[in-house]
Amino acid sequence: MSLIESRLEDLGLRLPEPPVPVAAYLPSVVFSNNLVYVSGQDCRKDGQLLYKGKLGSDLTVDQGKECARQSMCNCLAALKYSIGDLDRVKRVVKVLGFVASAPGFGEQPYVLNGASELLIDIFGDMGKHARAALGINELPFGTPVEIEMIVELKEGGEHVHTA
Repeated sequence: MSLIESRLEDLGLRLPEPPVPVAAYLPSVVFSNNLVYVSGQDCRKDGQLLYKGKLGSDLTVDQGKECARQSMCNCLAALKYSIGDLDRVKRVVKVLGFVASAPGFGEQPYVLNGASELLIDIFGDMGKHARAALGINELPFGTPVEIEMIVELKEGGEHVHTA
């Protein structure tokens, strides 16, 4: 078992099957041979959104953090599908999170901590990253959180799925 898989198990996590795109895009793209861009992922678990609605009116910050954590699990599933082994991650470079927000809600950074803290729990210092947490009016299908990420890979290794 890989080191990262072991950490996931210690955290009581099992990555889901890689998400299937709902439109014309790829779940992830490897570029420059050592960077991976992971497309935005929502908070689906077993095919269903954990919650629907907006932070600040329909959902609490804690529910939003739970959504961000699940969205990150889906990002990691897409990443693993692309690169085969999460031990190939050299570092998480950037996380970009979108939070469906009611007017006046300004706690997007706290919501996104659900994803950021998970990355640090899994990858340690390699999981510390640059980040933006944006509040927006609507997200597809009523999801409260969508997250995308950029990851740097260690040298060598083969890409499992490129399309």
